[in-house]
Amino acid sequence: MPAQPSIHASAFCCGQVVHGFSRGSKQLSIPTANFPEQVVDNLPADISTVIYYDWASVGSGDVHKMVVSIGWNPYYKNTKKSMETHIMHTFKEDFYGEILNVAIVGYLRLENNFDSLESLISAIQGDTEEAKKLLDLPEHLKIKEDNFFQVSKSKTMNGH
Repeated sequence: MPAQPSIHASAFCCGQVVHGFSRGSKQLSIPTANFPEQVVDNLPADISTVIYYDWASVGSGDVHKMVVSIGWNPYYKNTKKSMETHIMHTFKEDFYGEILNVAIVGYLRLENNFDSLESLISAIQGDTEEAKKLLDLPEHLKIKEDNFFQVSKSKTMNGH
């Protein structure tokens, strides 16, 4: 097995949620929020194209557990690198145009190609279950309270 990619202690990013590939909810029944290309292009140069577990908030909302795929998604053969996020929370409505704040916490697995849609869905479900456990560790829970999310909340609530 390849060595685990290194990431920053936590990599933080934010950007406006845009329409993605229309496959998360429709084909996978796993809703995703996508960042525009410029956010992906501005990620740290040394961030690996893999699956990560993270914390995320939408606008000034609560911070939720999340998994994110950064890369080319080999199953779908993306031609551009993307950042597809799955927030582990049920939202009442779509939030296109809202600001998504993400703190990347750790590595789950490499990007893989899958022989079927069912295999991809199973891998994503496994990622989600593993992320839930890992994010409950004390060292990861403290990132949920990071100033990054608090500043994002106060900026949004004050209209700035």
